[in-house]
Amino acid sequence: MVERLDATFQALADPTRRGMLAALALGERSVGELAQPYAMSFAGASKHVQMLERAGLVSRRKVGRTQMCRLQPEPLAEAQQWIAQWAKFWTVSLDRLEALIAQELERPE
Repeated sequence: MVERLDATFQALADPTRRGMLAALALGERSVGELAQPYAMSFAGASKHVQMLERAGLVSRRKVGRTQMCRLQPEPLAEAQQWIAQWAKFWTVSLDRLEALIAQELERPE
């Protein structure tokens, strides 16, 4: 799972790939359609899609000469679970800090 999580975060690190995922969240798109908002070549878009595929975030299939892409959200759910663990850790830690500060403020000087 750690390797897949690393690949997910690496894929999400790029704003173009995040934009492509947002487009795919609305439905299947061709590689050309994914490239269009970024004024990039098919080859450039294909490299981004390959990174998303390696992370398991996208699947690709051929329809005639067109390569269609579909969002695979499972790795995003895994990343969200990992982030949620840390959110819980920080919430508990900050709650403890807040309680300690409140105790200090309540002490008579």
